[in-house]
Amino acid sequence: MTALTLSTAGAATLRADALVVGVAKGPKGAIVAAGAEAVDKAFDGKLAGVLDALGASGAEGEVTKLPAPAGLKVPVVLAVGLGSVPEKDESFDEEVLRRAAGAAARALHGSKKAGFALPLEDASAVTAVAEGALLGAYAFTAYQGGEKKAGNGKDSGPKQPLAEVALLGAKPRDKEHKAAVERAAVVATEVNVARDLVNTPPNDLTPEAFAAVASAAAKENGVKVQVLDEKALVKGGYGGIMGVGKGSENPPRLVKLTYTHPKAEKTLAFVGKGITYDSGGISLKPAGHNETMKCDMAGAAAVFASVVAAAKLGLKVNVTGWLALAENMPSGSATKPGDVLRMYSGKTVEVLNTDAEGRLVLGDALTKASEDNPDAIVDVATLTGAMVLALGDRTFGIMANDDAFRTSIHEIAEEVGESSWPMPLPAELRKTMDSPTADIANMGVRMGGGLVAGLFLQEFVGEGITWAHLDIAGPAFHEGAPHGYTPKGGTGSAVRTLVRLAERTATGDLG
Repeated sequence: MTALTLSTAGAATLRADALVVGVAKGPKGAIVAAGAEAVDKAFDGKLAGVLDALGASGAEGEVTKLPAPAGLKVPVVLAVGLGSVPEKDESFDEEVLRRAAGAAARALHGSKKAGFALPLEDASAVTAVAEGALLGAYAFTAYQGGEKKAGNGKDSGPKQPLAEVALLGAKPRDKEHKAAVERAAVVATEVNVARDLVNTPPNDLTPEAFAAVASAAAKENGVKVQVLDEKALVKGGYGGIMGVGKGSENPPRLVKLTYTHPKAEKTLAFVGKGITYDSGGISLKPAGHNETMKCDMAGAAAVFASVVAAAKLGLKVNVTGWLALAENMPSGSATKPGDVLRMYSGKTVEVLNTDAEGRLVLGDALTKASEDNPDAIVDVATLTGAMVLALGDRTFGIMANDDAFRTSIHEIAEEVGESSWPMPLPAELRKTMDSPTADIANMGVRMGGGLVAGLFLQEFVGEGITWAHLDIAGPAFHEGAPHGYTPKGGTGSAVRTLVRLAERTATGDLG
């Protein structure tokens, strides 16, 4: 993890590999942003002109490197675009700062230390820049660099992430600024943990291995853990989880993580879909759709990371995490289309498509989570391709049985920089899952498939419990070029939303 400090040094005296400054898009060209005054002075007040000459416009995410002048103790100045200059008396949006810091950190892979002299008007800006830098510095290199270069014996692996971020312009002795940095470090660490899990190859991250990782981290952070193995799942009647996992040689697991605070007045339950690899089962996925299916456990990764973050932050709220872990494979023992499963709730499900497996493991976990009667349940899942078609690959959908709760989660997600959109649960779609054989089928009409999946999950939520469903199928795994603080591969989607929801619940400041 990249080190993060609040530096007492000024931009002109900091010793580092690079100095990051902000540049905004003005009506007549680039404008140097607040925080870079000392750097601009070292350029004799001509930094904006130099950037203009190099073609820099100040557009969001634009990165321009230039050699530092003699007045600075760094060899490189990196200017990162912040977009248009804010209106009078307004500040740069936190997400703009977060993305800019992330873009700068990505551009500095391989460096040991960089100073970030971006606009830091308040503690919220400190949090945004710190988070962005730490998230942008991420790289998954665990499986790279095993060979040696011929002749010199040195590793031939990829560049390592920026090792240290020094924030300039904040106040190291200010309690709010110090707390902002500490919070950012915790949240970014756990987002990156979730990213690591999503990026881990499925031959190494089986349900049993995931459960072991979660158990070890939980115990280190004072979180209670309970793991139900395949024998316990069969004995307990978890037909959904077992039905999905029985086609694999790697048996399923249900993990319960429990964080409690002695002064907590509310309890949240987070439930995560953890399909460590999804082949589609007997309803095999077509060619071209299997290669990224290691990411189908991103919901469980987000839940796990969020519970640990809540524990590290010492939030005054009880948070229980449920990880429904299974590997969906085709074999002679696999569930077949037409089979009927008896879920943990007792409800029977006709399986029309074994590739609609996430809702089956979540159904059992939602019922189990409901037994504790929490104040609210939020499930997180890479559930449907239909949601990607509806919202694209950067926005997750939010469904809920309570409109106010759905609105609150949407507002929280937007606040922390996670794009989301509230979606309905049309009652008329429920009848499309009617089965002549069982209580319900695991498939309904194709159009509106993401909403159908939400309606299926709602069937397994305890009566009177507030519930929301986050379908993160789009943003959980990024296949394109990195942008802002978003890397290629696992993104850690929904972690920041869940953590902020826990914080709001702890303080009673929830919609």
